[in-house]
Amino acid sequence: MTGVFPILSMPFTKKDTIDIEDLEKEVEFAIKSGVHGIGIALASEVYKLTESERETCIKTVVNQVNQRIKIVINTTSLTTYTTIFYSKQAKELGADALMISPPPGLPPEIIVEYYKTITKQVQLPIFIQDIDETPVSPPILSKLTEDNNTIYYAKVETTPTPLRMIEAKALLRKNLILFGGAGGTFYLEELRLGSEGTMPACVIPDVFSTVWNLFQNNEIDKAEELFRKYAPLLKYLNHFFHPQRPFDFRGYLAKETLRLRGIFKEANVRGPAIKPDQFFFDEIRTLLEEVKLI
Repeated sequence: MTGVFPILSMPFTKKDTIDIEDLEKEVEFAIKSGVHGIGIALASEVYKLTESERETCIKTVVNQVNQRIKIVINTTSLTTYTTIFYSKQAKELGADALMISPPPGLPPEIIVEYYKTITKQVQLPIFIQDIDETPVSPPILSKLTEDNNTIYYAKVETTPTPLRMIEAKALLRKNLILFGGAGGTFYLEELRLGSEGTMPACVIPDVFSTVWNLFQNNEIDKAEELFRKYAPLLKYLNHFFHPQRPFDFRGYLAKETLRLRGIFKEANVRGPAIKPDQFFFDEIRTLLEEVKLI
């Protein structure tokens, strides 16, 4: 699996129920944008879903995709047991791969044991998610790829991601497919450093796909020129957040972008949530107008 794998936003109605129609529309929007896969993950607010909603969400996405692209499901939980439960459920419902980050505060040897235990129980490719809140250091990635015969993927988004990717590449003793993350802010740098994919939010998948195709065709200058047009937009989507509730800010702004682009009816985040000031919503509209996305 390589290429552009945007992470879906979860559309909620004004009554906080999942808008299935908009979820299907978002999947179709991503596929028509030329992506290679999609993900249901933290930015999809999976941690805010009930057990039955999680199952409904996965079934909806799998049915809408209809085997046209790959599907990655984040099954991270606070215990090994529940992570395995969610992973088996995702496999049964049609996931092509899993994305898992470790619970916070674990020493390296326990993180290694955590992933090893999961891979023995669930036979699906795993994207190891390395994020600021629960990092998986390059030495741990190296240890996991050395000791396990399963092909591993890693979503590298401990910031700054380019430095993290350089360190990971230097330590790996066998093939590990590295994906970029962190909203795609360092997409160009990651591509130059050898990343084989990216997992941004599903707000401008058409842009990410076009840049990917240009880069693969060795039209590097065109790829860079195009992507830089969207840097101000990505800055607002990825770097303005409340320190205590970062996913709230990003979720609201991502959903507002999708609403303005005609994909979502509402830009609703399940509470409790801290909503950005109207200034940020106005700026998103202005930035989208400037690059003619609305």
